[in-house]
Amino acid sequence: MGKQKKKNAKAVSTKKKKSSSPVWLFWTIGILTIGLIVFMFSGMLDKDSSNTAISYANQPYLGKEEAPVNIIEFGDYKCPICKDFNESFFPLIDQELIQTGKVKFYFLNYPFINVDSERSALFGETVYKELGNDTFWKFHKLLYEKQPEDQSLERKDIFTEKFLLETLGETTTEENVKKVSGQLENNESEEAVETDEALVSDLGVTGTPTLFVNGKKFEGSSIEDLKMMVDEAEKEVNKGDK
Repeated sequence: MGKQKKKNAKAVSTKKKKSSSPVWLFWTIGILTIGLIVFMFSGMLDKDSSNTAISYANQPYLGKEEAPVNIIEFGDYKCPICKDFNESFFPLIDQELIQTGKVKFYFLNYPFINVDSERSALFGETVYKELGNDTFWKFHKLLYEKQPEDQSLERKDIFTEKFLLETLGETTTEENVKKVSGQLENNESEEAVETDEALVSDLGVTGTPTLFVNGKKFEGSSIEDLKMMVDEAEKEVNKGDK
């Protein structure tokens, strides 16, 4: 009898140990899950654009050198919404903020649609490098104007090299067109696009067109919203100068 009781007691003890295992496993998974959530949340905080250092060097811009506020547009030459932005919203930015000396307006590439996007981004960077800021902006404006309204985003033969060279030819001399044509395989243009794409990743940009004002994403929808954000950014700059 005594041996049987000990045996039964041992069996009960074993059962208790087995039944406690799922509880231990539950808490372990719970702790690991919470840790993972905290880690992911920390990663999201790291994507906060206000903590990202932005270099504006070697980027095409419009406006006065001494303008206190910087605006970046991330765009894709194949994006139809970017075309609409440049034909309807940008003229208001130019009139209200660039021409008044309040902002410097930069264009950075986010060529995400397909090879047409990448090809035109590389071409634009080559134009900027070889022919300078003024010719770049003439080409930039005309390229959006010539973007077909009925284009299919799946097509990859709209912004061909021939089309881009012809478009550039409408803004500058034949000699300059040949100069750009001879430099299209230059690694510096690829590096410039890669620099833009790295900033896209750092700032968490997910679409085009996207605007940033002194490193902070513009979430508004009107020129008045943008002017208000620019005024706030200018106040911050002036406060820092004191």
